[in-house]
Amino acid sequence: MRLGLTQSLRTEQRLIQSPQMIQAMQVLQLPLLELKDQIDQELQENVFLERKDESERPEQATAPVEPAPDQGQYDDRLQREFSAQIDQLEARLEPNWRQRQGSYSGDEEDKKFEALNNTPGRTTSLAEYLMMQARTQESDPELLRVVEHIVFSLNEDGRLTDSSEIVSQQLLVPLPLAEEAVEVVRDLEPVGVGARDLRDCLLMQLAHMTFVPALTRQLVESHLDDLAMNKLPKIAKDTNASLDQIKECWEFLRVHCNPHPGAEFQPGPATGVVPDVVIDEIDGRFEVKTQRGSIPELTISSVYRNLLQEARNDPKVYEYLRRKIEAAKWFIEAVHQRQNTIERVANEIVRRQEGFLRHGVQHLKPMKMQDIADAVHVHISTVSRAASGKFIQTPQGIFDMKRFFSSGTMSDAGDMVSQQAVKDTLKGIVEVEDRDNPLSDDQLVEELSKRGVHIARRTVTKYRKALGIASSSRRKTF
Repeated sequence: MRLGLTQSLRTEQRLIQSPQMIQAMQVLQLPLLELKDQIDQELQENVFLERKDESERPEQATAPVEPAPDQGQYDDRLQREFSAQIDQLEARLEPNWRQRQGSYSGDEEDKKFEALNNTPGRTTSLAEYLMMQARTQESDPELLRVVEHIVFSLNEDGRLTDSSEIVSQQLLVPLPLAEEAVEVVRDLEPVGVGARDLRDCLLMQLAHMTFVPALTRQLVESHLDDLAMNKLPKIAKDTNASLDQIKECWEFLRVHCNPHPGAEFQPGPATGVVPDVVIDEIDGRFEVKTQRGSIPELTISSVYRNLLQEARNDPKVYEYLRRKIEAAKWFIEAVHQRQNTIERVANEIVRRQEGFLRHGVQHLKPMKMQDIADAVHVHISTVSRAASGKFIQTPQGIFDMKRFFSSGTMSDAGDMVSQQAVKDTLKGIVEVEDRDNPLSDDQLVEELSKRGVHIARRTVTKYRKALGIASSSRRKTF
């Protein structure tokens, strides 16, 4: 056997994705808000791209580029190629980007600005609120430094996970000073901040109340886990109390105690959902409108067109302009292809799910992505990218586009029932059940069978957990 390096030739077929194909797939997968950010980034990086409203400013209007004089075969060829490419790109822009849907009228834009002006400002955080109290009560700067460390170490519920020993080691301060700082935080409002756990938090709040029903503190100290599991008979047996007394104490805890005292200072991020597709019913027919009007309208910068004349003697500048024109062309085509693909997919969804649009989730039909891909003549991965992160505004509300894709179960009537419809039916059964005798998973299977839907008990359990419905033992009321 001979060892060494050799060279050989062989022929093979490979599917290689060009940068333009990769860019088109990435643009297709972007939600509407992220697409706007991507467009802004392209506007900054490509000098040939600019917004249509900017290009129409009078001070930027320029005369059309005159044909370059004869300076050799190379110069003439580049001049013709650039003129043709720019004319082609502008021709591609003009008819497509003027097709704005009438989704956003002037009145609606005014409403948006009004809503923006009425948006509440930034609220005070829990740590800031606690430090304002601490600074008015304490003057020792070293103590305030430890208190500040503690309040900024609280979790979102306002609980302290670090012990006094850990705080002392982290700040290199005496242990008594760390313990004093912890007590300062525990005396601040809202009552319950600085607690070690839920039990400690509830006991802190009960200690500040002038009246607490008998047995309440005992329930918190010894039977908090049993309350969470709805084991009221066990608590009654252990405490020799009646179920009514236990229910009274439990209700008192739910009404007067807050297990998450810091939650009100943790507002969630204001994440708005902007639908990519709007479905309106007009004269009994559903029409699909994509939000083209909310996407910035692009055009060719008239300023940089003048570079064609200035750079006709410099092949490097010509090559630079060529790359920018190609980049602008592929990006604009990717955006248009995204809009057209989403619109085609949405039209096919509307055609298949007309019952849902008219009557609700009970009439949602099973549908696979492969079905849509076959109907619109694209690959299934294209449908997946077109539906990822996109929302549809329908007469029934705003939904994630992927919600329309689900498998189904055959009913007694011979119709396919989607998983979403089964879940909605299951939720309706639980809502009207007898709270004193809630239905077990086996009984839920029987109730679904009466409605013509036959699924296994494990499937019912899976759907119940997905809907956030507790087990029958925890739903039971005493």
